[in-house]
Amino acid sequence: MNSHYNVLFLCTGNSARSIMAEAIMNRKGAPHFTAYSAGSHPSGLVRPEAIRQLEKAGLSTAGLRSKSWDEFAAPGAPPLHFVFTVCDNAAQEVCPVWPGQPITAHWGVPDPAAAKGTPAEIDRAFHDAFSILDRRIGLFLALPVSSLDRLALQANLDKIGRS
Repeated sequence: MNSHYNVLFLCTGNSARSIMAEAIMNRKGAPHFTAYSAGSHPSGLVRPEAIRQLEKAGLSTAGLRSKSWDEFAAPGAPPLHFVFTVCDNAAQEVCPVWPGQPITAHWGVPDPAAAKGTPAEIDRAFHDAFSILDRRIGLFLALPVSSLDRLALQANLDKIGRS
């Protein structure tokens, strides 16, 4: 396989989970991975709780924005090697056909934006989602991606999604 990989994280609204995954991967995966995020029905804004969680973790929030997955299916878009859905709604939607047939996996994470309760309980939901994504991305980055064949890589990604 390659020495540099592009990863797209998808969620319906592209306002929290996929945004956090993009920031985590861009920090932990550099310089071999570049992450992007998008949504099938982007909300148009990044949740302030997600931004706060990223800042607490010392991750850059520069350039993060809610955007449509259409940007990544259009001519001139970066070639994608991996596409991960991080919410249940996006896993059930019909995704665009991605040029180059990237490896795909579903890494469902509970939606922190749906959390109800006190501000502390809502912050905890965002922290929990961040922790799940951080752990899964760490497991993914520990794989010998360049030396695994497509089927072995797919099997490992599916296992990570169940962790």
